[in-house]
Amino acid sequence: MARWEPDAFGRLRDAALALFVEQGFEKTTVAQITERAGLNRRTFFHHFSDKREVVFAGQDSADGLIADEIRAQPPSVDPLSAAVAGLQCAADTSYEQYREGAIALGRVIAESPELRERELVKRAALAGTIAAALRERGTAEAAAVVAAWAAVAVFFVARNRWNQPGNERTLAGLMDEALDEFVSETRPSAVPAPRARPGRGSG
Repeated sequence: MARWEPDAFGRLRDAALALFVEQGFEKTTVAQITERAGLNRRTFFHHFSDKREVVFAGQDSADGLIADEIRAQPPSVDPLSAAVAGLQCAADTSYEQYREGAIALGRVIAESPELRERELVKRAALAGTIAAALRERGTAEAAAVVAAWAAVAVFFVARNRWNQPGNERTLAGLMDEALDEFVSETRPSAVPAPRARPGRGSG
């Protein structure tokens, strides 16, 4: 049995982030991370499947929280607002405490094609989690998928504002702002009437 190490997860995460910032994601090895953290490879792979998962640590554990909050929203709440509420709950409980690291992490992801691709996979998984929770509330399939992806877009627009140096606003507050901007631009009075499509025999 492996010897218990106090806060091994946090030590590995902090060591990896420091190395990613210092020398780049691609040049950093698991061996370097474990050496910096004062731990061994077995402990690393107990917590992470690979070094990419260090970057996205926390999302999987937040998925259950997001889904629970969406399901807990009153029936009168529309699907998009319910989805955003779930993401805001995760923002308040899981993300806000990592603000300093998020600034550095955003830069690491932006500089790595591999991490940018991985982030797209994580976004799709998050949208799937949200859509499933919305369906459990009784939202129709198509509406659940559209609302889920719209909520994910709101989240990442807000996150990209939140992790900027000098920002002091909360992620949940910035999500409210992004959602309000979206709704104000897409409400019926702001959307021009669609043009009539030509009939099959036109042209």
